[in-house]
This record gives sequence, structure tokens and C-alpha cells, in this order.
Amino acid sequence: MSVFKNLPEAPVAAKKPVIDTRHGITRTDDYAWLRADNWQAMFKDPSILASEIRKHLEAENAYMNAAMDDTKALQKTLFAEMRGRIKEDDSSVPVKDGPFAYGSLYVTGGEQPRYFRIPREADSKDEMIRQVLLDGDKEAEGKSYFRLAGLDHSTDHSRGLWGYDDKGSEYFTLKVRDLATGEDLADVIENTGGGGAWAPDGKSFFYTILDDNHRPSKIFHHVLGTSQADDRLVYEEKDPGFFMSVGGSLIDDFIYIDIHDHETSEYRLLSTKDLTAEPKLVAGRVIGLEYEMTEGGDVFYILTNADGAKDFKIMEAPVEAPGKENWREVVPHKPGTLILSHMAYARHLVWLQRREGLPEIVIRDRKTGEEHAIAFAEEAYALGLSGAAEYDTDVIRFSYSSMTTPSQLFDYDMATRERTLLKTQEVPSGHNPDDYVTRRVFAPSWDGTKVPVTLLYRKDTPLDGSAPCLLYGYGAYGITIPAGFNTNCLSLADRGFVYAIAHIRGGKDRGFSWYEDGKMAKKTNTFKDFIAAADYLNQEKFTSYANIVAEGGSAGGMLMGAIANMAPEKFTGIIAAVPFVDVLNTMLDDTLPLTPPEWPEWGNPIDSREFYDIIAGYSPYDNVEAKPYPAILALGGLTDPRVTYWEPAKWVARLREKTTGREPILMKTNMDAGHGGASGRFQRLEEIAFEYAFAIKVAGKM
Repeated sequence: MSVFKNLPEAPVAAKKPVIDTRHGITRTDDYAWLRADNWQAMFKDPSILASEIRKHLEAENAYMNAAMDDTKALQKTLFAEMRGRIKEDDSSVPVKDGPFAYGSLYVTGGEQPRYFRIPREADSKDEMIRQVLLDGDKEAEGKSYFRLAGLDHSTDHSRGLWGYDDKGSEYFTLKVRDLATGEDLADVIENTGGGGAWAPDGKSFFYTILDDNHRPSKIFHHVLGTSQADDRLVYEEKDPGFFMSVGGSLIDDFIYIDIHDHETSEYRLLSTKDLTAEPKLVAGRVIGLEYEMTEGGDVFYILTNADGAKDFKIMEAPVEAPGKENWREVVPHKPGTLILSHMAYARHLVWLQRREGLPEIVIRDRKTGEEHAIAFAEEAYALGLSGAAEYDTDVIRFSYSSMTTPSQLFDYDMATRERTLLKTQEVPSGHNPDDYVTRRVFAPSWDGTKVPVTLLYRKDTPLDGSAPCLLYGYGAYGITIPAGFNTNCLSLADRGFVYAIAHIRGGKDRGFSWYEDGKMAKKTNTFKDFIAAADYLNQEKFTSYANIVAEGGSAGGMLMGAIANMAPEKFTGIIAAVPFVDVLNTMLDDTLPLTPPEWPEWGNPIDSREFYDIIAGYSPYDNVEAKPYPAILALGGLTDPRVTYWEPAKWVARLREKTTGREPILMKTNMDAGHGGASGRFQRLEEIAFEYAFAIKVAGKM
């Protein structure tokens, strides 16, 4: 029997059939009208959204509010619990760079960060010596949405480059701040991807412009005191299938232009000795060849999958001749040990790798070649490598946590191998790790593959099938979901939930092949692995099908849509955040921001009948059928450029039309935000509290 009682009549979207024929196959889309024809302009000015579409989205929000009305008290309780676990006046440990150390902090009640600096060797806890460089709360005043892109100081520490997005559309405005006076200069750069790279003299910087289709297409050089219209075009990427970014090196010798899609890389370098020169190509793009570069004084270190190094290796090349013909192996390829990232300093080479599903940091003495690793003994944990802001250093910084262990921040001396604990995450309301259990179990998938599943639950949780479970999954782009500390999910664990993360194929949790086995023609492995995780948790009585609430967002939202079609009976509820569910239509629309760059991930159904059929076979929107679906909550953002609002809107309309069950299909559209949801830290907690309230309600645990 449904836990949703006395609901008003659900909105019914009008049907306006649009017929499309590709590869001789004709499809009819009744809800295509929900896609705004003027979406590019609407992202910059949401007020111009067509009234009929706005009216429908608002009707959906009203229906959702009615269905969730009885959870308002629960939402407030959850929010208070989550907020109580946050140290509101928290401050980062400043990072040393030249005469200063830079950090960020929050004040009690503040939504946005404040960026500050102190003298290099000063006590960061001494508030009297802190110089606040940028107050995010002040900049956000009067705005319903505000997201900072950080603050990047110039090499001479005189100015800071900062950016913001006040629509949620990810079009960032850049400004330049005089760090001595706190005043912004007249320079304003519009329509950027956020952030930039300073030239060493601090008198100019490089940035990326987004075109009308929200793609990073051009790199410009801006000289302070001049108009954006006069900026020099440094490089233009004419292939819409490639992402592009610009950055600098630790020793300020080069500006990097990084061009890539999901399987191919290309770097172009601009020597800072001549900022007017043309960027020089390192290694031309070859489909399937990936590489990343970092500078090591007289050499570049190159992380690459060249020559069949599926799990990557590290090469070096002379700075004056970095072409592929001069690459020499430094760290060989080890199958099954995936190198994730690398950094170089004056005396050490550092890399983060994943071996047997767990991360570790490896350090090599550049002179002697001696290596050692930093690893931990817990069954499942997360490592974060932040490195250092200076090149001539022996000290790097990393973080460690597990599902039960709050985050710890360490400085690590690579020469002496001494580890210094700088900070342990505080949980003001209290947290006893001994009250909880973290486990890593393995669920057999359809083809016998063992899928890791990380579990968190209280020690007193009965493991007899009666416990509710929130099962989270993503499984795309090679992204690994870390088994790190998350104070929010404690609110579920404390209510008897088993919180589970399914490390399904499509991520890189078990090496690069784990990613390959969950993309393109093998995408359905992702969905089958997630269902296998649910099967295992049911079989081993961690929970039962009647108690599992599934959750995923973005590409993980596609996962939610697929498992809803494939095995709706195995889930009591599904939370799909900004869900990529209209996969076929989106991959057929090459005007959308991410479509061409995404073809290496999903396949190109425009050119290929094979991939048209593959995508059509699993695209959630296209495979909704007349069957009983569980309660579903879809979450969207009006100005989301990544997964456009009309994807969940169309999906919900079709689900509501087709379902033969009694459970409601709900949709919540944030009319003031985009892909990441609310921008403030407490506003975001309110959204999580809402999602958890839905999970608790559908699991019958209110």
C-alpha cells in the first residue's frame, strides 16, 4: 500500500507529437515541446522561458510539494542534524606560497566562503592578522543563486582573479581584485568557463570563452586596463567535440592549453618568455591517445596510455623538445594499477594510483629513483592529493577519510617521510566511529564479474532483511565514487538505514578496463551491475527489495532511469537528480553543449546506425513501458547546461502516462539553479534533507 495519501490530481502534460526519422527508423516524441526553442538565451535570462513551459514546471512543483507536505517536519529535523555536524565557523589550513599562506573560511550562518591570506609563518588561528581578500556572502547579497569560481592570486601577490555565476548556467563573469585595497579593477570578462591563468608579471591573464552553445571554443589573452573586445585570440578549437581549458605551471615557465574529449588528448604550450607567440603543439591528437603534462624544471613529466599502457605510465621529455618522439619511460605500466594523476616538484615525482580498488600515493626521489608509498589499512577509504603551491618544496598535503573516519588533513615530508596531522574534521554534534561499521563486499554481476559495494551502517542495525537501504550509484566517465566520510548520510544510518555505494562498471574503481566495460556498446553493464548489487544486498539480508531506495545523479540519473525500466520491482523508490534520461534525443542534437564531446562516451547515433540502436535500446525515456513503477523523485535545474531541465520533465510526463502502479511520479525543478543545485552550503543541505525525507518516507520509516 502506498505511503502517499490524499494526493491532488497529478499534472498531465499536453501531447504534441513530433516525428523524427533517422536511419529509416521513425520515432514519435509527444513531449518534445517542453524543450525551449530559445534555450541558449534562456540560460542567461530565465525570465524569457515560454509561459506554457513555466506553467507546467510550476504545476509539477506544486504537485511535488503536496506529496511531500507531511515530510516538512522531518526535513527540518534532518537539516538541523546535518547542519549540527558542520563546524559553521570552519577554516581551511592555509597553503604556503611565497610571503603568504592562502586559505578560505566560513563564518557562522554564512552560505559562501571567504578567501583570506596571512603572513607565511603566522598562526592561522589569529584572526587579527587575517586579510580577507574576497567575501562570498557579501558578493552574493540579493542574488537567488551565486557560485564562486575561487580566487587565484598573481605571482607577485598583488592581484586576484575571481569569477562568479549568478544564474546557475555556468557562464562565469571574471573580475580582477587589487589585493592591497580590496577594490575590483575596471576589467570585466563575460561568458567564461570560470577561472584563468595569470602571466608571471601579473599584468595579464589567459581565459576560456564559451560560445553560444556553451562550449569552450576560444582562449584569449587579456591585458589589464584594456577592453575584453581588444583581447588577443590565442587559440580557437573548431572541433565541437573537444573540451578545452587553460592553466599555468608552478614555476611560471609555460601556459598550458589542454584539449581533450573522453578518449583523446592534445596539449599546446605557450612559453611565458613570449606571450605574443603562437602556442606550440606537443603531440597531435590521435584517437585513443591520452596524455597529461606537468613541468619538472628541465623536463616535462607526461602521464599517458601510449603504447597500450591501459592503466597509464609516466614518461619524461626535455622541456625544449617535448614531442612524443622524445618521450622516455620513467614509471612503467603495471596492469591493474591505475595511475590517476601526477605532480612534480624540485626533488620528487608524486602520483596517485589505485591498486586493488584502493588509492595510494607514491613518491619517487628524482635523483635516486627510490620510491615509497603512503597507504592505509582500512577496508575502504578515500585519499585526496592536493600537493603544494610551490615547486621547490619537500612538503606536500593530502587528506584521508573513510565512511566512519572523519577527514584528516596531513602535511607530508617526502624526504624524511614524516607525517604531520594538521586538522581533523570536527563534528560539533558528536560522532563516535565505533558506533558504525564500514564494509566492502562484492556482488556477482550477470557475467560473474565481482562488483564492489561499500556499506555503512550502525553496529546495532539488524541484518535480517528488515533494514531500509539507500543504494547509490554513478558509473560513467571513469569517475570513481570514493568511500569517504560523509556526515549527511549519518542521518540515514542513525535511522537504521544501510547506506551503500555500488562501484559499478563505467567508473575506474577497478582500473581502466572497469571503465571500458561500462561505456559505448557495453553501457548496459553499468545498469546490470547496479541491479546485481541490489540482488546481493537482498540475498545476504543487509536489506530487502521492498526496502531499497536507489539514488543517482546526472549520468547516475541515467542509471536510475534504466534500472526503473529493467527491474522496477527491486526498488521501493528511486531518486534521480538532474537525470540524463533522454539519451537518444540528446545525442541526436549536436547543438546541445555536451553532445559532440559525449559521443566517445555513448556513441554517435547521428552517424552510426549501430549506436542509434544501442542507445535506443537503453535510453530511459524511450523505454518507459506500461508497468508498475516505484515511487520516483526527479530533480532538475532550470538553467542546467549539462542535463537540461526538459530531460526530467519529459521523462516524468511519460512515466506518469505509462505507469500501471499507484506510486506517484514526482518532479522538483529548481527555478533558480542549474546542474549543481543550490549554491549556498546550507541551501544545499536543505536539498539533501528533502531527498532523504523522500527516501525515509517511501521506505515507510517516518
